[in-house]
Amino acid sequence: MVLLDARPGIATFNAGHLEGAVHADLNSQLSGAADPGFDPKHGGRHPLPPIERWTRLLGQWGIGPETHVVIYDEADGSNAAARAWWMLRAVGHKNVSVMDGGFRAAVARGERVTTGTTPVTPRDPYPADRWLLPTVDMNDVAQLQPGWKILDVRSAPRYRGETEPIDPIAGHIPGAVNLPFAENLDANGRFKSPAELRAQYEALLDGTPPERLIVHCGSGVTACHTLLALDMAGLPGASLYVGSWSEWCRNK
Repeated sequence: MVLLDARPGIATFNAGHLEGAVHADLNSQLSGAADPGFDPKHGGRHPLPPIERWTRLLGQWGIGPETHVVIYDEADGSNAAARAWWMLRAVGHKNVSVMDGGFRAAVARGERVTTGTTPVTPRDPYPADRWLLPTVDMNDVAQLQPGWKILDVRSAPRYRGETEPIDPIAGHIPGAVNLPFAENLDANGRFKSPAELRAQYEALLDGTPPERLIVHCGSGVTACHTLLALDMAGLPGASLYVGSWSEWCRNK
């Protein structure tokens, strides 16, 4: 098993992480946000890294097709754990789990926390050469055909344009519906049951096949939380708009 700590920032990881974990940094490893010349106008605030870089990194972490990968972040999976889950699934990796309740829940149940370094045995790059899960770009969204739905998983005030704490313009993509990713969680901050999630998303889809659903957020990170919830609900197949609102608002 390989344990990934997807909490943002190496300083947080160095201050204390679950024993055996290696750090998966959102900006420099789970996206291209730290690349030279990075511009959120092209791909959003957290664009996907080149596939070759991702497969090489998986090998450096000691991850192969048979490895069980467990990922956690600060709490509910929306920091970056679900993004790492999606990226692993998107290269065909099946045996990957997100720790429900994340770091806080693990500490509460007595898991050991350390500041030590986890030894890793590198291996060859992961055997994949393209993203296998569906994605769309800004042009696909702009030219959306009838019978498709766009789901914005940001908070309701951000969707309504009442506030925008991160991106330069408030609002939402025309035609998008809103169901915040927080609705995937119960009152304790844990994922709802698969049955509850299925009922929730079948009501939202209202007959639209999951394969005609596009999910986005601010920068393509918390959208993966909803893609994970859809997978748990037995409703896979939705597309990720990676650029999300952070790209759209800078171009439209």
